[in-house]
Amino acid sequence: MIEARHLRVLRAVAATGSFSAAARELGCTQPAVSQQMKALEHSAGTPLLIRTGREMRLTQAGEVLVRHAAGILAGLTAAEEEVAAIAGLRAGRVRLVSFPSGSSTLVPTALAALRAAHPGTRVSLVDAEPPRSVEMLREGDCDVALAFRYGPGGAAEDWNDLVVRPLLTDRLVGLVPEGHRLADAGQVGIGELADEPWIAGCPRCRRQLVEVCESAGFTPRIDFATDDYPAVIGLVGAGMGVAVLPELAMESVRPKGARTVAVEPAVRREIVALTLPDLAQVPAVAATLDQLARAAAR
Repeated sequence: MIEARHLRVLRAVAATGSFSAAARELGCTQPAVSQQMKALEHSAGTPLLIRTGREMRLTQAGEVLVRHAAGILAGLTAAEEEVAAIAGLRAGRVRLVSFPSGSSTLVPTALAALRAAHPGTRVSLVDAEPPRSVEMLREGDCDVALAFRYGPGGAAEDWNDLVVRPLLTDRLVGLVPEGHRLADAGQVGIGELADEPWIAGCPRCRRQLVEVCESAGFTPRIDFATDDYPAVIGLVGAGMGVAVLPELAMESVRPKGARTVAVEPAVRREIVALTLPDLAQVPAVAATLDQLARAAAR
């Protein structure tokens, strides 16, 4: 019989490439990892790893087990949490991953409400942008992923295997220095910024910026690129260029030295919460999704 704890060890070994690195990640000893891998190979009835000196790689059987491990472990987590709720323990654990502007705006309100309503529920938070956050969900490394996509139904085919909880639509706004010629304009066409130096955000936002500018007939000259929204705002405020940022990113940062302007054509991104179908039935996960929806509605 294959045990879940052995599958977790196999995933760690496959991800890190060695018993010692897997032990560090799992918080146990190297001999314990080696012992559990031997037990798993005995249960499987075939070798799962090939050891060549200090290097280690999966056999074909090992690759099959790693591929199925995420779904198996997610199903087990769902079962454990549902049983705990039925037994009246009123406890739960949710691993949440979110992009930074969501972490600083939606997440704090949602988690505060969740703690007030369900004090026994523990939530951990890690920052990651999509598509990495979606990969983490599918790999079993989180239970809920706060993510976004641009355009109507953009990338919907990539989420067909997931439960998608729409939260809000976030419009991109222009950001220019206070002394800029368009600082007092209520609305500007993006083509009016064609000759400006640009500060770009995260890779996905950067790609969207280039697409929008090219559709307006120009390619933006990106002088600076950073995933740190406060850094983008600081660079604009210092007169180093212009930018477009999601309104959500502006909520938790004071744009010192910069002005926001409406940009046409309007570009919007859909903010959603994602989880796996099995996990959506877990009470703690369902409560987290509900609180994120309430936070987005305020």
